Amino acid sequence: MTRLMTLALLAGLAVAGTARADDPVVVVETSLGTFEVQLFEKDAPTTVKNFLSYVDDKFYDNTIFHRVISDFMVQGGGFETGGKEKKTKAAIKNESYNGLSNKKYTLAMARTDKPDSATSQFFVNVEDNDRLDKVRAKDRVGYCVFGKVIKGTDVVEKIKAVKTDKGTLITEGQKHVEDDVPVEEVVIKSIKLKK
Repeated sequence: MTRLMTLALLAGLAVAGTARADDPVVVVETSLGTFEVQLFEKDAPTTVKNFLSYVDDKFYDNTIFHRVISDFMVQGGGFETGGKEKKTKAAIKNESYNGLSNKKYTLAMARTDKPDSATSQFFVNVEDNDRLDKVRAKDRVGYCVFGKVIKGTDVVEKIKAVKTDKGTLITEGQKHVEDDVPVEEVVIKSIKLKK
């Protein structure tokens, strides 16, 4: 294999996600089943450290997937059952420059229109969403990929297939109506580091 071919192969791996044997794995138990995510600690160290700090605090226990778009992504990790937003830690730096792509079944951080605004919320891409990558995003910032579902993709498929409608969420004590809210709550019972 030529050096150029080797570099091209490595570049392809970076785009898809670079799972390593020593990367941490978390088990996400939901009301629709369980799936496992390998976290790309070396590619997104700040993001993974932040995510695992929420896992350690049991922050995600009894939160919900509050936004489901069947041809795009499923988002959770910020609202408890009943739709009330949880208080989070400080926002982190966006690591979308890590070269990883928002491919199907990758995990990425949700954020506002401000680049460095991610806290606890994350989403699982249920399609290839290259338009969310730094190089293609409208804002030229993109969304940081920091993991990939390695087991239980059928559960992700169940989540993306739930019926959605307009729903009420509560942020800073204020009720507001959002689109794409599951009619029946999809609960994240827990997220735990796999031993």
